[in-house]
Amino acid sequence: MTDFCVDEIHFRTVENTESSWRLDLFLAYHFPDISRTIIRNAIINGYVCIDPDSNKPSAGKPSYRLKSGQVVRFTIPELPREMPQAEPIPIDILYEDDNIVVVNKPINMVVHPSRGHWSGTLVAALAYHFGGKLSTARGPTRPGIVHRLDRDTSGVILVAKNDFIHAKLAALFEERKIRKEYFAIVFGKPHLDRDMIDAPIGLHPKAKEKMRIAPPADPDAKEALTFYEVIKRYNKFTSIRCLPKTGRTHQIRVHLAHTGYPILCDKLYGGRKTITSEELTGKQPVSIADENTTGTIILSRQALHAHKLTFKHPITGEELEITAPIPKDIQNVIDCLEKT
Repeated sequence: MTDFCVDEIHFRTVENTESSWRLDLFLAYHFPDISRTIIRNAIINGYVCIDPDSNKPSAGKPSYRLKSGQVVRFTIPELPREMPQAEPIPIDILYEDDNIVVVNKPINMVVHPSRGHWSGTLVAALAYHFGGKLSTARGPTRPGIVHRLDRDTSGVILVAKNDFIHAKLAALFEERKIRKEYFAIVFGKPHLDRDMIDAPIGLHPKAKEKMRIAPPADPDAKEALTFYEVIKRYNKFTSIRCLPKTGRTHQIRVHLAHTGYPILCDKLYGGRKTITSEELTGKQPVSIADENTTGTIILSRQALHAHKLTFKHPITGEELEITAPIPKDIQNVIDCLEKT
């Protein structure tokens, strides 16, 4: 493979013969030593721009059709290693059989290797505990991974031990036959006891790490549905149960922020990253946007936990309901709220 420097910027002008080519195929043609999967992910994650001088983004769409004379700017992303390095990281196994493993992912753990996160990942832990006994359907850097959770979202995650079961599980997700239930604590008190949030989600035009509720004209918007139900209202906070019907990136976080009830300590969508016990118990005033620098910090990550997965086992037909207990940091928040 040709050596590339990370963050090296390349420009290519679309020739007459390349007019109407797909963006991903255009880059694959001009950069044959970079895999199409990497190119596709680079486009989606904002490493590619069309006509950069006009500030027109590529919209993160690999299928974007190019026009003669357009200029494509491609920033080379950090290229993945062939295989994740196995690391002796303890994992909490909630369920295991010959085909499936279900793990309780802790906070501050990235699921698979990515730019800036090569070590300490869930796949590094899985590689240590299961070696080569994991599916390869999603490539060498994601052995066994069927779906993912955000770095600071804890909870239940499904792992496939072979490619056959991986395909079966992926189909269940696609057909919405795997029921996902999340527990969250939000700012404010929703006036409805339960509701379905129906709002399409798309890429944020300026912040590549964020998603947003897509405007009606956004051609890349994807349907997103989240059902929520109030568990308990407190003074200025509410615990809720969320059942996403679709699986968009940051879906629950974006949807709840959109309704005006952002997840507690969700810096990306809620405005602040910590909460203190004094704020939770009402001893100090609380603001969604302003950090408290004088109290006792009790939570410093988004109060979102993948609590439960329910699905029919693709091999045995058994109905499985697998629960990850509420983690200690979120339980500490609940305990404080119960004192109000």
